[in-house]
Amino acid sequence: MTQRSATKRPWKDTLVDMLVGVDADTIVIGAGAAGLAAARSLAGRSVRVLVLEARDRVGGRVWSRPVARNATPAELGAEFIHGRGELTVQLLREAGAAAIDTEGEGWTCSKDGELRREDWDLSSTAGIFEAAGALPDDESVDRFLRRFERDRATRETARAARAFVEGFDAADPAIASARAIASEMRSGVDFAIARPLGGYGPMFEHLRNACVAAGVRIWLSTIVRRISWRRGAVAIDMSCGGESQTVHARTAILTLPVGVLRRRGDELAVAFDPNLPDAKIKALQSIEMGHVVKVALWFRSAFWERVRDGRYRDAAFFRCERQPFVTNWTQLPVRSTLVVAWVGGPKAVALSGIAEAELIERALNGFGALLNEPELAREEFEGGLTHDWGGDPFARGAYSYVAVGGGNARAALSAPVDDTIFFAGEATSTDDQDGTVNGALETGERAAAEAATALGVEAR
Repeated sequence: MTQRSATKRPWKDTLVDMLVGVDADTIVIGAGAAGLAAARSLAGRSVRVLVLEARDRVGGRVWSRPVARNATPAELGAEFIHGRGELTVQLLREAGAAAIDTEGEGWTCSKDGELRREDWDLSSTAGIFEAAGALPDDESVDRFLRRFERDRATRETARAARAFVEGFDAADPAIASARAIASEMRSGVDFAIARPLGGYGPMFEHLRNACVAAGVRIWLSTIVRRISWRRGAVAIDMSCGGESQTVHARTAILTLPVGVLRRRGDELAVAFDPNLPDAKIKALQSIEMGHVVKVALWFRSAFWERVRDGRYRDAAFFRCERQPFVTNWTQLPVRSTLVVAWVGGPKAVALSGIAEAELIERALNGFGALLNEPELAREEFEGGLTHDWGGDPFARGAYSYVAVGGGNARAALSAPVDDTIFFAGEATSTDDQDGTVNGALETGERAAAEAATALGVEAR
């Protein structure tokens, strides 16, 4: 199988298959981290795999864009490695890349607008959520934190915890489950952060090439419309370039984001015949998609390293709740002229629908104001990129979080349906790696093992 399998009009290259009906043991829907991991794992077991991807690229919610004069690309989607990340690190090594720990100083703006040096201690944020585990009933993060915000002794810690849930989890505190956040904190997945040296691009190119070399067909720009199924048989109606086609398989692995699976009532909604079981529908209703607005800015030079007598030379993160983009970060330990502006949760929702040029302008103005160097920032500015994941029809959000009362929603979402339809993706991670690339990769391998068992294929 050649790389022509990853084309916008795939069935033109598979005429025989088109005449008899495309056949595969497993169809994987989605060519993001989970989908490619599942496809590679199955192909390694000699399973015939077809991957359907709606975008014109692989990677899903990971999107690396090259930036002039920067070794580090602009990552418009996932950028970091959270927690242990063993599978991610392994794949990076296979791709000839490496992971590096994030290093550098944190700076936070005070009430008078001045930046002060501050190392953010997540242990205090985690500590305030310990009590959530003892709640008789689950409640929203908002309700849980309000009791601490009323107490002067814990007010600042509670406010920091609220900002963390909004910014890091991209969640709405009025909806997010306090118990689920507490579990995430106990896992420590948020405490260790690294990044792929040179970005995620090489890893995804390696995964794609490994799949193709193993005989996996990857059809890009192919939109799934309907999934008809019964035990041991799946028929998928899809379209590509205005043409319609139906493909058949014995099993299917769905790696679609929750926001896409929940979509109803328009031409991009995926229909199921028969409908998914009630338990699966309930799980989908209990998992929300967080919202993020992320803008990559690049400059002629890393001018922030020079201002204020080099005060910010080793700055990795800047935080200011009064700015439209609450967090800005550099690429340290890599010296780069690239800065990322970030906001999550309700503040990100408030920016939805704003034109790309305006978002870049606001991010630039905010970073310049943060450093008290608005004119210098504009003089040094060369360009910017952003992507609206909430408005993206193939994502409908950045990454998932559990709503109040969601309890075992992730486990229910990950469960197979009739040993025929299997589910993967960060939202199905049951070990607190939701929202991470590593979590998506691991769920892809898990779903592949489940599908292989259903097919009667031995593990390798």
